[in-house]
Amino acid sequence: MRSITKKLIIICIILAILIPLVLSSIKYNSNRNVQFRTAGTVFQIYKNGQWRDFFIKGVNMGAVKPGYFPGELGIAKSDYLRWFREIAAMNANTIRVYTILNPDFYEALFEYNMLTSKPLYLFHGVWNDEDLSAKHPNGFDPDVTADFKNEISDLIDVLHGNKTIAPRFGHASGTYTWDVSPYVIGYILGIERDAGFVINTNDENPSVKSFDGDFLYTTKDASPYECWLAQIGDYAISYEYSRYKSQKPLSWTNWITTDPLEHLSDPVRKEEDAVSVDIEHIQKKDSFQPGLFAAYHIYPYYPEFMSYDPVYTKYIDEKGKVNPYEAYLRDLHAYHTVPLLVAEFGIPSSRGCTHQNVLTGYNQGFVSEEQAGEYIADMFDSIAVSGCCGGMVFSWQDEWFKRSWNTMDYDLGDRRAYWSNAQVSEQCYGILTFDPGDKKSVCYVDGDIAEWKHVKPIAQMNGLNLSVMSDEKYMYFLVRDEGPDIETNKYAIAVSGLKDQGNYSFKKEGLEFHNPASQCIIIDGKENSAVYVDAYYDVYYRQYSLLSYLDIVDRNKAFEVKNSGIFNPINLVLRRGLDFPLTGLQLPASSYETGKLMYGNANPRSKDYNSLADFFINPRNRSIEIRIPWQLLNVADPSTRTVMGDLYAHDAFDINPVQIGGFTFELYRMDPTGVTEGGAGFYSWKPWNTVQYHERLKESYGIIKSNFAKY
Repeated sequence: MRSITKKLIIICIILAILIPLVLSSIKYNSNRNVQFRTAGTVFQIYKNGQWRDFFIKGVNMGAVKPGYFPGELGIAKSDYLRWFREIAAMNANTIRVYTILNPDFYEALFEYNMLTSKPLYLFHGVWNDEDLSAKHPNGFDPDVTADFKNEISDLIDVLHGNKTIAPRFGHASGTYTWDVSPYVIGYILGIERDAGFVINTNDENPSVKSFDGDFLYTTKDASPYECWLAQIGDYAISYEYSRYKSQKPLSWTNWITTDPLEHLSDPVRKEEDAVSVDIEHIQKKDSFQPGLFAAYHIYPYYPEFMSYDPVYTKYIDEKGKVNPYEAYLRDLHAYHTVPLLVAEFGIPSSRGCTHQNVLTGYNQGFVSEEQAGEYIADMFDSIAVSGCCGGMVFSWQDEWFKRSWNTMDYDLGDRRAYWSNAQVSEQCYGILTFDPGDKKSVCYVDGDIAEWKHVKPIAQMNGLNLSVMSDEKYMYFLVRDEGPDIETNKYAIAVSGLKDQGNYSFKKEGLEFHNPASQCIIIDGKENSAVYVDAYYDVYYRQYSLLSYLDIVDRNKAFEVKNSGIFNPINLVLRRGLDFPLTGLQLPASSYETGKLMYGNANPRSKDYNSLADFFINPRNRSIEIRIPWQLLNVADPSTRTVMGDLYAHDAFDINPVQIGGFTFELYRMDPTGVTEGGAGFYSWKPWNTVQYHERLKESYGIIKSNFAKY
């Protein structure tokens, strides 16, 4: 037995030495017959001596994992190899990245593809310096153009394994020796450009009427901005061909805001339909064989015409459902003569919501992992049936550093990467998520309270007790009640964090507190539970009552005094008021109650799992488990124990952040006999700079896997 073990060890050592040597020996001598081109409105791959249609089933991949900001990278080769296996097992055939990554990515891609019969192909982007573009909002500005071209030449050298990039803050660096160019389907140059940049480029360069390069030229209808894109594209083709005798299909990032279609029904046309970028005005010469394609980011909830266009909202798909998303795709596909790639589409499985599609429910947030998977599958079906050449789900992994427009004023921007904010839709697009905890979370809200066994209650009185835990995403509560009616009783947990403000009473509920309460968590059965905030500490009211022209919330001076006894529902704004010029429809501003708590099982291992669940009542062990996102408690950064301070300390809106030592919690039971105190206690937690997390494939993964298998 020992001799067999020794032989296995020796074999493993030999393989560990030989495999890298073998890979290294072939990395510069690739004779693999892998090429791509566009043909009509499809992509084709050259394989086994013939061209075959290739339908793109892909995912976009971000550059970071928890604890890192963009530019810090931090993803290891082992991470990439694991993710590539999971992506391929999901029946995807393509990945897309947005910018040059660290050498580990390219080495992992090469190694993975060399050891599989079903390689993953790559769309590679070229990122633009957004600060530079903001400083010089003109594509023809020498600094903007030079930066773009430098990024392109660096990328092409990287992909051919022929580049060393010196360290530079916010950028990848290192020595790139792995030639992954045979796996590159094409380039998607640039970023989503706001209309202002495009318009300014056009206005600043009226004499630019055309472009005629070695590989690309523009039609007589081309705008100066489109001529600039053609110039940049021609440079990319020329650089790769002159150095490596290689060509790849090419496109530029576009999105609905600058698409070539007219959206007469859009209520904010001045911002969302102000200018077009039309790559049909850019044509290839015979010298460029692979061809051009159109690459768009297309989401179903924004701009607003996706929900209200009178033509799109009448469109019924093959499944018999109203489907404005598919109607738009069909229009866009009909417009283009080149392949149309939906380079980004997706649904975030966040607790917080940012936009809604009132017709389909394909919302930007407040969507469960299961729902997100179903919606993504439906959207991919629409992509396929509308004639697109494929689609790429955004995104593979969740991104903790991201912000959303309706929550970004409520936290500390330089600390976002160190905690997971369930209220931020932009953080939760991933198919792969990062749950707090090294191997498992400290608590699963599911009625099984075994993980609380060694947690000492902070409050205990009159047959009631309260225990508290926390992690990088939630604060967790366990309420125990020795009485028999835990399902029908009402419970309150008062939250006190600031000593100089808060309510000593909750008038509507008839509660009196010992400490000034900033929030009050009310558990009142499965349908009526919610978190409420002291009206003076209501960040939604404070921010939008200042902006009366938005007509979002009416002024109420009773909310603007301390210790009013008034608690407000916690709301998030979704949009301001809209006027639709085509139909005359007028819609008021829209918000929703994000403080409302959802009943359900929040354990991913449970067959009843609901990723949006906030609390669970178990009458058998007389317990209530609750998880509350940090932001619902006005925590601006849990990793430094920073909360919002006095919101009225300044005339302009400011969260006035302040560090605290922790929270004091008071527990109460409310039943027909009156109010029973459960005691009070203080809870603190250790600040952190290193995050603990473990990976988990969301429920959407299996749904997307089954959907991709159809194509």
